[in-house]
Amino acid sequence: MDKVRVIEIKQSVFSANDKQAEELRKELKEKGIFLLNLMSSPGSGKTTTLTKTIAALKDEFKIGVMEADIDSDVDAKTIAATGAKSIQLHTGGMCHLDAGMTRQGLEGLDTSDVELAILENVGNLVCPAEFDTGASKNAMILSVPEGADKPLKYPLMFSICDVVLINKIDVMPYFDFDMEQCKKNIKMRNPNAVIIPICAKTGEGIEQWADWLRQEVRAWQNK
Repeated sequence: MDKVRVIEIKQSVFSANDKQAEELRKELKEKGIFLLNLMSSPGSGKTTTLTKTIAALKDEFKIGVMEADIDSDVDAKTIAATGAKSIQLHTGGMCHLDAGMTRQGLEGLDTSDVELAILENVGNLVCPAEFDTGASKNAMILSVPEGADKPLKYPLMFSICDVVLINKIDVMPYFDFDMEQCKKNIKMRNPNAVIIPICAKTGEGIEQWADWLRQEVRAWQNK
């Protein structure tokens, strides 16, 4: 029986994407545009967190948001209601965005009047972590109901993020969630990760998050 020819393509796919991501990051740097890649599971509170973030920073930065979903335009409409520029990206079934898709999104958004661009990536803890989007920084949201063990189960996601927001801290009394153990689990995966507990619903912790983002945007623009 003839041997089946096996071609390893994973490395070349990621290598090509990494090159595109670096090119995009360089272009954004030259234009003074900070791109935040925000990731999480579905239902973690990304859109609610974004509305509070926009409210905290809209007087300081011109903000544009790309909402990536397999379908629907619900989130884009929610963001548009805040006054921020917003577009919806349909991925056609893809569970992530890569650098090329992000570039298309930025072109559709029209960043000529944007200083802070935010990509709300497709909701899951696996695929989005595997592809460099060309973002200036990566952030993720872990919600209390998901459990403190998620950094152990999804190591890549936590290892690539510069900041982790632990959302829905208002419901901690109703869940078996150990905040200190969660922080230890995150640091195990990424010792340099900034960890900020928040409640997007009440606004608790949002100013600390806004301060972090504010400093990162200004540093990016001034380097």
